[in-house]
Amino acid sequence: MARTALQQRFSAAAWIDPTVRIFGGVKIGEGASLWPYVVIRAESKHVSIGRFTNVQDHVMIHIGYTSPTEIGEYCSIAHRVVLHGCTLGDNCLVGIGATIMDGVVIGENSIVAGHAFVREGTIIPPNSIVMGTPAKVVRTANNWVANRANAWLYNRNAQHYARGEHRAWDGPEFETAKAEEQSRLEAEFTQVYGAS
Repeated sequence: MARTALQQRFSAAAWIDPTVRIFGGVKIGEGASLWPYVVIRAESKHVSIGRFTNVQDHVMIHIGYTSPTEIGEYCSIAHRVVLHGCTLGDNCLVGIGATIMDGVVIGENSIVAGHAFVREGTIIPPNSIVMGTPAKVVRTANNWVANRANAWLYNRNAQHYARGEHRAWDGPEFETAKAEEQSRLEAEFTQVYGAS
C-alpha cells in the first residue's frame, strides 16, 4: 500500500487516514493515529500530539489566539471532539462531541465526558472525571488503566489499518491479546501507583 504525503511527513505515526488534513506547525508522536476526516490547523502557535495518542473521526484541532494545543501521550480523542488552544496531560480520554477551549489544562489520567463543554481557562486536576455544560469535576478517580487500554486498542487498530486490515478488534486472538494487555496494564499500574 503506497504511503500518502502525510504518512511520509509523520512517519513515526502508526496510521494517518488519507482523508486527514493538516496545516501549519504540527508534531505527531510515535505510534499515534489519526482517523478519517481529522482536521488540524496551526497557523501561528503549534499543535503537538503525543506518542500512542489516537485522534478519532471528524475531530477538529486548532490553536488558540495566544495558546498552542498540546495533547499528551496515550490519549484518546473521540469522534467529533473540538480542541482549541488547550493542553491535555498524558493518559486522558475526551468523549464523543466534547469541546475544550482556549487555555484549558486537563490533568493526566482524566476523562472528559461526551458532549462536555470546558470553558476557557478552566484548570482540571489530574485523575478527574469531568462532565456538563459548562463542564466541572464530578468525581476523582485515577483512570490510568482504562485510558491506557483504550489507547492500546487504537494503536492495535492503527497497525492493522496500515496493513489494509480492518477487523483488528474481532476474534479469539484479539480477545486473548486484549486480556493480556489488561493484565499487563493492571500490573504496571500497581508498580507505579501502588495497590488501588
